[in-house]
Amino acid sequence: MIYDFDEVIDRRKSESAKWHRYGPDVLPLWVADMDYVCPEPVLHALQERVTHGVFGYPAVMPSLLEVVVQRLERLYSWHVKHEDLVFMPGVVRGFHLACHAVADPSEAVLVQTPVYPPILRAAKTTGILHQEMELTQNTDGSYDLDTDLFERAFSHQTGLFILCNPHNPVGKVYCQDDLEKIAEVCLRHNVIICSDEIHAELLFSGQKHIPIATLDPEIAQHTITLIAPSKTFNIAGLDCSLAVIQNPDLRKKYLDARKGLMSGVNVLGLTAALAAYQEGDDWLQQVLQYLENNRDYLYELVKNEFDGVKMAKPEGTYLAWLDCREAGECVSENPHKFFLEYARVALNDGLDFGHNGSGFVRLNFACPHQTLASALKAMRDALRNG
Repeated sequence: MIYDFDEVIDRRKSESAKWHRYGPDVLPLWVADMDYVCPEPVLHALQERVTHGVFGYPAVMPSLLEVVVQRLERLYSWHVKHEDLVFMPGVVRGFHLACHAVADPSEAVLVQTPVYPPILRAAKTTGILHQEMELTQNTDGSYDLDTDLFERAFSHQTGLFILCNPHNPVGKVYCQDDLEKIAEVCLRHNVIICSDEIHAELLFSGQKHIPIATLDPEIAQHTITLIAPSKTFNIAGLDCSLAVIQNPDLRKKYLDARKGLMSGVNVLGLTAALAAYQEGDDWLQQVLQYLENNRDYLYELVKNEFDGVKMAKPEGTYLAWLDCREAGECVSENPHKFFLEYARVALNDGLDFGHNGSGFVRLNFACPHQTLASALKAMRDALRNG
């Protein structure tokens, strides 16, 4: 089946958070979901399940467990068992649960900034100590990991490190060398890794995702990996994700921490996940090509026509991290406010991703090309007139 990602769908007539926060004259390119219809097999499976008419408490289907195991084997040569999989309603809940399970109030969670706001706030939200280190920005706008800075960020209180790979918002896909250095430091300090890999299948040409748990059996025993079909197949509203925890003792702590606080996945989320993983890859390959075209269009326009703004090409995700610090005082002071007021385009405020996000905005390019082009034209004109 050929999908039409150019189709403009009126999401204002739905309950979309993305399209309801701002007024009808604002183009929203902020929250990370796609403005595309999800795969046809997912829609068909959901329609069949709704027709069944009974929505009692669900169990995770053995077929879903098996399809996840087979997918991890096929994509990453990662050998996991059914019992290693813990389903839950959302990756954000997943890393908060890791904080509860692994660290007590006298311990700390370490994060790398700039980073997805719920990761940045996870320590405060769960009542434990917060530690952070900054990723190093290169002259072209891309980011690298300084392993010496990473090492120095650890203390005797560090109990958990939350890795975001592919990284939100900078679009970095960690290479094996970086992951090995991260793992080595965490093992030496006896720190558990919680790896948010929700964007793992949203990669562009030439990129390869490596789950950090696949590097070595010892690392796997110290890792909680969070994955989901939600970003990949645009089914985030159905709240289905899972943790891969191969250490049985760590898995027990994780399961014990959720008791009374977190339910399982709803029946429609499970239904959609199974259909997406079984039959959604054709859609995924088409959407990745469309996203890459949008990414390249955005990159060239920013490079050639957005004076004072720079961005690196994202290696993964459908999110661009725009550095507006040299775009003039009226822009750099608060680019989120500037583009909202003068271009009527809603982006994410970089400060929400950490103090080193000041002067940045995050842009979601997972939309019809027409929508992206209209938003970028308005942003370019605002910069020229500002």
